[in-house]
Amino acid sequence: MNLHEYQGKEVLNKYGVKIQRGNVAKTPEEAVKMAQRLTDSTGTQWYVIKAQVHAGGRGKGGGVKLAKSLDEVKEISSKILGMKLVTPQTSAEGKTVHQVLIAEDVYYPGESEPQEYYMSVLLDRAKGQNMIMYSPEGGMDIEEVAEKMPEKIFTEIIDPAVGLRPFQANRIAFNLGVDGDAFKDMVRFVFSLYKAYVESDASMFEINPVLKTSDNQIMAVDCKVSLDDNALFRHKDLAELRDKREEDPTEVEAGEAGLNFVKLDGNVGCMVNGAGLAMATMDIIKLSGGSPANFLDVGGTADAERVEKAFRIILRDENVNAILVNIFGGIVRCDRVAQGIIDAYKNMGDAIQVPIIVRLQGTNAEEAKKMIDESGLQVHSAITLQEAADKVKEVVG
Repeated sequence: MNLHEYQGKEVLNKYGVKIQRGNVAKTPEEAVKMAQRLTDSTGTQWYVIKAQVHAGGRGKGGGVKLAKSLDEVKEISSKILGMKLVTPQTSAEGKTVHQVLIAEDVYYPGESEPQEYYMSVLLDRAKGQNMIMYSPEGGMDIEEVAEKMPEKIFTEIIDPAVGLRPFQANRIAFNLGVDGDAFKDMVRFVFSLYKAYVESDASMFEINPVLKTSDNQIMAVDCKVSLDDNALFRHKDLAELRDKREEDPTEVEAGEAGLNFVKLDGNVGCMVNGAGLAMATMDIIKLSGGSPANFLDVGGTADAERVEKAFRIILRDENVNAILVNIFGGIVRCDRVAQGIIDAYKNMGDAIQVPIIVRLQGTNAEEAKKMIDESGLQVHSAITLQEAADKVKEVVG
């Protein structure tokens, strides 16, 4: 589950990470009130207006602007709110901006020039350990830094059983080139950030930029957070921060129905039970000349209601011209799955206009095939993976 910037900063602040302060607003008038409140609490006279969407690169898309007065706050907020923000991390249609963050200006003049750094905490899957990735070259073009100057990207591998050690936090601060009070502040920043990552069961915290201000304070100016969905039962407060408007509506509907669904760009819909079988099914489709249109796992049960819901979700994709149902009858018998498919097909009537290939294997697979074949419906049955692949190839051309 992804968080908005302002939500991620609230989490960071809870763990002692210094943040760029701000208030969220949903209307231009509210934005002005939030800006005035910010001035009263921080003294700032300039304000950064930031579109709140689940995507990076907002500045490049025109979603981050500087306002130098309350009038400009209202003018800029009115333009950003409601806009379709297109960034390198959104689709061509972009994302609608429903709210903006009114943040304090932290690039004020002082004894030294502000410096931007990059830092993220995530899992190194190859090593099975946590990792802090960081660079002295922070800012909007960190991807270009990684491509053209990989020597400026550093990593620190952390054993989760031991945790972040003081020498590691010191090494991070040293490699970032900070000294004096900023060095000590950076060490504290790193420890607090790692604690936030671990204790919130996050899959990623990305801070870009981490800013050393002109008076040597270290703070998070931006924040991108992804939480582990499987751990949200331990964090009811974080689960409540979910913004379904930022998610694919079909995936949200599938989740509410207990289905694991991910939309892809192909032409063959998939309905399976089990993630491993789903991956194998997508391989079958590719080998047969098609392309998977989705990942849909119905789980351990496949009754008529569940199957019908899965069919309707898959068929919302206009690119789907065939559906492959690949179910292993272990927890649930194949004949019960077959009956669920038949009942769902009859309930949907003319809603199904594409060929359906059903491959059932496991307990009572032969009985299930017979039920499908004798149903009188336009459903192609298969027992083996090769049969399923051949039929997919036949119907998709």
